[in-house]
Amino acid sequence: MASNSYRGGSSFYNGDAAPYRSREGLSTRPSAASDEIQLQIDPMQGDLDDQIVGLHGQVKRLRNIAQEIGTEAKSQQDFLDQLQMTLIKAQAGVKNNVRRLNKKIIQNGSNHVVQVVVFALICFFIVYMWSKISRK
Repeated sequence: MASNSYRGGSSFYNGDAAPYRSREGLSTRPSAASDEIQLQIDPMQGDLDDQIVGLHGQVKRLRNIAQEIGTEAKSQQDFLDQLQMTLIKAQAGVKNNVRRLNKKIIQNGSNHVVQVVVFALICFFIVYMWSKISRK
C-alpha cells in the first residue's frame, strides 16, 4: 500500500513515480519494473459483486421494458395501418356517392329546388296570415 497519499487533491506519489489520479479504493504497489504499476481495488462502500448483480438485474428489466415498448409500438402501428385503410375505403365510398348524387341531380333537373322554395314561401305566407287573423 502507498504510504504517501494525499486525498485532498486526489493524487499521490509513489516514490520516484509520476503523480497518478486516484479514486477511493485504489492504491498502488511498488513493482520490480519502474514503468509498471499494480493497482489493488479495495471496495470501501459495499461489495462490488452485489452491485454488479444489481446492475445486471436492472439491465435485464430495461431490456424487457424495451422489448415490450417495441411490441406495443408494432401493435399500434398495425392498428394505425388498419385505420388508414378504413379511412381510404370510406373516402372512396363518399366520393362514389357524391358522384352518383350529382348524376341524379343532373338527370332530374333543378325542379326540386324550385319546389322546395315555393313550399317554404307558402308555409311562411300561411303562418303570416294565421298570426294576422289570431291578433284580431
